[in-house]
Parts: sequence; structure tokens; C-alpha cells
Amino acid sequence: MNVNFKGYGENVVTFIADSSITSAGVPVKISDEGTVAKCGANDTFCGVCVNVRGGYAAVQLSGYVVVTTTGKLNLGYTKVAVNSAGRVSANENGREVLVVNSTSNEAGIIL
Repeated sequence: MNVNFKGYGENVVTFIADSSITSAGVPVKISDEGTVAKCGANDTFCGVCVNVRGGYAAVQLSGYVVVTTTGKLNLGYTKVAVNSAGRVSANENGREVLVVNSTSNEAGIIL
């Protein structure tokens, strides 16, 4: 791809990290007041953890982010959720995001 969307509209917030979050790059959900946890099967995610350290998680809530997927997503506005393996997939009951690029195992989305 000849264009780069990184940095567009990024909004990152610090939350307490539930013990399920051990690395960056995972979709997360609110699990308690001020706390996020790794998403499970069919969970709609609030954002993507971009850093975890010292019991805290930096979570990107808006802007362009690359997520691991179960397969190629349709471009344009698509509803997505997380599967049991922690990967994003199309899901009619999920969150609507703007898919700007997609391959068989990852997609660039705007939250």
C-alpha cells in the first residue's frame, strides 16, 4: 500500500490492566471501573492495548490501528468482534469500524 494512516486520530488512555493482559496488540474490553481485560469470544472491544507496563495498559480508543484477524475483512464500514483466539472477525453484533486495508491475517482499521 502506498499510503500510511498511522497516527490518524490516535487517542490513547491509561487503564489498570487486568491480569489477562500480558502484551500489547490485543483487543480489550472494560472489565471493572477503570480496568480493562483481554477480550474473549464474541466480545465487542473498546480499543486495542498498545502498551502494558507495571499493571497499567495504554489503550488506543480511536484512530488507525492494525489488528490480527481470522481472515480478510470487507473494506469500508464493517461490524467486528473478537473470536476465542483473540483475533478480530466480522460479526453482525459487533462494533462498527472503518476497514481501510485487509489481508488474510490482519487489517488496518479506524476505531
